[in-house]
Amino acid sequence: MKLISPIIKPEELTWLNQDDEIVIVDASAGSKARYDQQHLAGALFVDVNEDLANIGDFAKGGRHPLPTFEQFAQLLQKLGITAHTRVIVYDDKNGGNAAARLWWMLRSIGHEKVQVIDGGFQAAVQTGFPTTNKIESPKSVGKYKVESWNLPLSDLNEVEKVAKTEDHMVIDVRDASRFAGLTEPIDTIAGHIPGATNIPFTENLDTNGRFLASEILKEKYEEALRNAKPENVIIHCGSGITACHTLLAMDYAGLPIPKLYVGSWSEWSRNNKEMILAN
Repeated sequence: MKLISPIIKPEELTWLNQDDEIVIVDASAGSKARYDQQHLAGALFVDVNEDLANIGDFAKGGRHPLPTFEQFAQLLQKLGITAHTRVIVYDDKNGGNAAARLWWMLRSIGHEKVQVIDGGFQAAVQTGFPTTNKIESPKSVGKYKVESWNLPLSDLNEVEKVAKTEDHMVIDVRDASRFAGLTEPIDTIAGHIPGATNIPFTENLDTNGRFLASEILKEKYEEALRNAKPENVIIHCGSGITACHTLLAMDYAGLPIPKLYVGSWSEWSRNNKEMILAN
């Protein structure tokens, strides 16, 4: 049984600092300057590139491969997170993509008590949560034991094998223009994996950048995945960050968490694989 919802509404935050077992994490991608200027009171900063990935050869794992278990254990120790800590994560994008990546990583090592703030930094500020620019100091804790990723993962070889089969579903959560190959602001080639279906992560959100109600998300994804068993669903994006947003949305909806293809388009497009490009 799930202990807590993976999403926490900003209106629920006012009492959090009364609990010593809570760690708030700011995972705003590339926004250390904004964090230094203003962040939620008590929040500790993590960098997507340095802390939530082990970047190397993009052709072997994509732009944001997962860190090693040792690297992630060291990060959790640096943040003062133990197996008993309730972790609240946010970033400064409406979608909460980077926050969702840390959520997935924690859940994947078996840490159940982790939540993403619905609407992120802006929503929390709007509801009156205090902010500061002071340097935050985590409490000193022992090393968190990290031995495996327990949530399902996929890889380049599996995606190539199953993407076109009728009993599997590969979902690309990038926006429609990137999927169609009309634009590609980051990777070297524009297009998508043959057989993939495009369900942009932005469709998980309302016009205010908040998650749709869990009941709506459940109905949406049950309909989309009606022809594939949960274990045959693979989610990807550009580099394994934004895909976690859809995994979060599906967990919030009470659905099984599908496989994450971390390498995503950034890896696929650099390995001479078949690609669907713009006409």
